[in-house]
Amino acid sequence: MYQRKIKKEIRCPIENGLEILGGKWRSRVICVLASKEVLRYSELRTEMANISDAVLSNTLKDLMRNGMVKRQQYDEIPPRVEYALTERGMTAVPLLQAIANWSNGYVKAENNLPALCENCDFNGAMKIVSNS
Repeated sequence: MYQRKIKKEIRCPIENGLEILGGKWRSRVICVLASKEVLRYSELRTEMANISDAVLSNTLKDLMRNGMVKRQQYDEIPPRVEYALTERGMTAVPLLQAIANWSNGYVKAENNLPALCENCDFNGAMKIVSNS
């Protein structure tokens, strides 16, 4: 089992933030939920395209454990479950927007290639945050 080399309480705050937002899929889930507001699991899976069910399920569990995503289950037949960002999750959207803007400029400058993500709607996500 992995053991940290540095005690958690003396780690850099950036490391703590990256532990919550880092990884290949967490930021994507946050961006998709920010732009779409509320999605059922199957809709989220469709929006995410290349993610497996196991990875999406684990990603959602991690984000729920960190208070970024909420899960609403309805007692219906068939059962209905919806996912949305919490207030804490919405606070991450401007951070991801800033990272996306920086990254787009960096990639364009280095590679002279367009770097915009075809699946994320950063402007729509930002409108949701600014309207709250």
